[in-house]
Amino acid sequence: MRRVWWAVVRPFGLALFRGDADPPPESRRLTFDVPRRVAVLVPFRTYNLIQLAELVLALYVYGSTQAMTIDWIAEAAGAIPEGFAYVAGLAAALPLALRDRWPLAAWRVAIVGMPFTIWLSTAVSSGQQPYMVPAGLAYLMVLYSVAVRCDRQITLAVWIITVLAAWIAHPDSMALVTVLAAISVLFGYNVRIRRSATARLVEEERRTQLAESAQAVLEERARIARELHDVVAHHMSVIAIQAEAVPLKAAGDPAQLEAGLAEIRQLSLEAIAELRQVLGVLRDQDGRTDTAPQPGLDRVDELVANARAAGLAVLVKRVGPLDGVPPAVGLSAYRIVQESLSNAMRHAPGAAVAVELAGDGDELRLRIANGPGATAGGAPGAGQGLVGMRERAALLGGVLEAEPVEGGGFEVRATLPIADRETAG
Repeated sequence: MRRVWWAVVRPFGLALFRGDADPPPESRRLTFDVPRRVAVLVPFRTYNLIQLAELVLALYVYGSTQAMTIDWIAEAAGAIPEGFAYVAGLAAALPLALRDRWPLAAWRVAIVGMPFTIWLSTAVSSGQQPYMVPAGLAYLMVLYSVAVRCDRQITLAVWIITVLAAWIAHPDSMALVTVLAAISVLFGYNVRIRRSATARLVEEERRTQLAESAQAVLEERARIARELHDVVAHHMSVIAIQAEAVPLKAAGDPAQLEAGLAEIRQLSLEAIAELRQVLGVLRDQDGRTDTAPQPGLDRVDELVANARAAGLAVLVKRVGPLDGVPPAVGLSAYRIVQESLSNAMRHAPGAAVAVELAGDGDELRLRIANGPGATAGGAPGAGQGLVGMRERAALLGGVLEAEPVEGGGFEVRATLPIADRETAG
């Protein structure tokens, strides 16, 4: 019972004493800055036309209420002091001046001043007119502001207090007051719902943009990781194998040792140059426009030469037209061949490798197969190279298969579409 009582009483306590309204919406519409030449003549530099209009309306309500009350007092033959007219005008106009900035405080002022205006109106009009029209219209506008800017339970409590006050002040007009107050409250509450829905939509759009930005960052990081993995893995594998093989091949011959070291240096410079090229592309503003030419099928022979220098017996076979391949397809094919040869060098040193490139105008087919190595290979890797190759093929709408073959070898098969998807479909 205590919880129920608190739930019933709490909205009225918020409405009358402790509650507060939402801050006014930040909007630059109908707002203007005062020109510098006249800024010294006015107290503020920025003015809002809506607030100025409400101030003018409050002054009009004050003047009309005061003039009407003075006429009534004059007709009452001085039974009521004329100074009450100024208090009545202030009680009707002050809530209007406050409602834009502090709507709930404006309602509290209105509900406190309403008994005075009702008493004054009843006294000077012989009980025929309980409400002053300007004060009543001002009160309805304040109710609208409360419904727009306050919580639902506060708005409901304000409406109930208004109906009870109307029943106490003048039961005969209670029905009309109830309907007018309900219309103001419902209209304001509808505006509040629409504003809340708009704010939620804007927030969802902002979150969507943030999520898209975060996704773009993740995709870019994955792209960077994929490119760097392919470049570093290949060149470091070749350099490591060369560094191990050069002393054995030189057998103490300074000339062969110097030539081997020079070749290792050349491979290192090529690795550095390609890393700079990759980073130059990835640092481009929109991530799409290349700042340097990316490798393609025309540079497969360089991969083959490096693999042969590392001890692999590589045989290359080209079938069909391979000219005019789109840059994205050529780059993916180059990286797939590069990663396949790097894997062969790491896991099957000295093996025979067959590289087949076949194009028929609609798709590019790759096959890289190696036999067992002449010596034991390195430890198995983390599998990121195979994942990267599959992602490259999938991004182009192609497929890639990689699996061991009988006899201890390994084979990679990829199919990359090179025709325009729209014209092909």
